[in-house]
Formats: sequence, C-alpha cells, structure tokens
Amino acid sequence: MSRYVRSSAAQAPTEPAGGGPGVRARIGSVLCGLVLTPGHLVTAYLVFLACMARPAGPWDSETVAHSNFAAGFALAGSVVLGLLTWGFVKAGWVRRWWYVAPVVLGVAALLRLTLLAPQL
Repeated sequence: MSRYVRSSAAQAPTEPAGGGPGVRARIGSVLCGLVLTPGHLVTAYLVFLACMARPAGPWDSETVAHSNFAAGFALAGSVVLGLLTWGFVKAGWVRRWWYVAPVVLGVAALLRLTLLAPQL
C-alpha cells in the first residue's frame, strides 16, 4: 500500500517563498494594466470629444479646430500606448489582445482627421 502513497516532500515547490517568477509576472501584469488602462480611457475620451464636435455653421471654424486637436492628440496617444503595449507584450507581462485598444482608437482618430472630418 505504501507504493501508492506519495510523500509530500516530492510535491514541495522549489522556488523561494513569496518571490517566484509567477508572482513577479502577475505584479508586472497588474502594473502594466494600471498604466495602460487610464491611457486608453483618456485616448477614448479624446476620440469621443473629436467625434461629438459639430460646427454650428460655416463660420464656426473654432469647433473644427478643436475637433482636429482632440483627434490629433488621440492619434498621438494611441501611438504611444501602442509602443508601450508592444514593450509590455515583449516582456511577457501582458497578452497580445492589449493591442486591440490602441489600434481601434488610432483608426477612429485617423478617420476623424481624414474621411470623417467636420465640414465648414
């Protein structure tokens, strides 16, 4: 009967307590999420502001300029966040699906600057 019973020493972890690579990866993932998520929220808000801007008439060039500024900053933010995401994915701290947010927000900002720009 003793040959079917495994000792608990064979199942003991070989990593030091409280500091294994799995714990470090989780902490890195949480920190990356805390950096990327607010950045994506700010970029999404800028895209929202750019898309909601409607000029009151042909004289309202100020609204068009504000929309272009918001879309331009959103495009720059999505590029920066895309590069950060690339670095974090290369380090193995986040997964590849984090690329979705900067790509979608960048495409939306680019479309607002070009094809869907407000007309005077």
